[in-house]
Amino acid sequence: QKTHLKSICLQYQLYLLLNSLFFCLLKHEMGLIIFVLCAYMLKTAAGHCKWAEVLKDLEQIKTSKDIDVSLYTANTDEDNECQEPVMRCFFLETKVILQECLIKKCSKTQDVMNIWKNGNARLGNNKMNSSTSAKCKECEEYEEKNFSEFIQSFVKVIQKECK
Repeated sequence: QKTHLKSICLQYQLYLLLNSLFFCLLKHEMGLIIFVLCAYMLKTAAGHCKWAEVLKDLEQIKTSKDIDVSLYTANTDEDNECQEPVMRCFFLETKVILQECLIKKCSKTQDVMNIWKNGNARLGNNKMNSSTSAKCKECEEYEEKNFSEFIQSFVKVIQKECK
């Protein structure tokens, strides 16, 4: 979340600069150079993977010995049209891990909570269109796998999203 905040601050500063001096800057050669550099910086900041924080937390919990659950694990090679339902499935199953951690008071509870919160914030409440959801499997249709296999698949799906 710190990276996301820095990105917002940078974008806001660039917005102020462009908003107040936009027309004045474009009249001069130096202004044009500044404009191009600002546009490049915005593109670079926007290129940051929105799932980076989730990936970091997944790395934290993957070696946890006190999480022992079987979870519906989506296929990592699902059709691109099904990427959002696959992501939703992984985050839905993260809620199961969170409940398990709260009951057992496991050491990685905060990391699991972060994954769940960040995932829900990134996915939002957008409903999938009916043609996409008709083609894609429901979460419960996937095979149940152990925790470590689930995390490995989850990491692969996140990495695929970040490319």
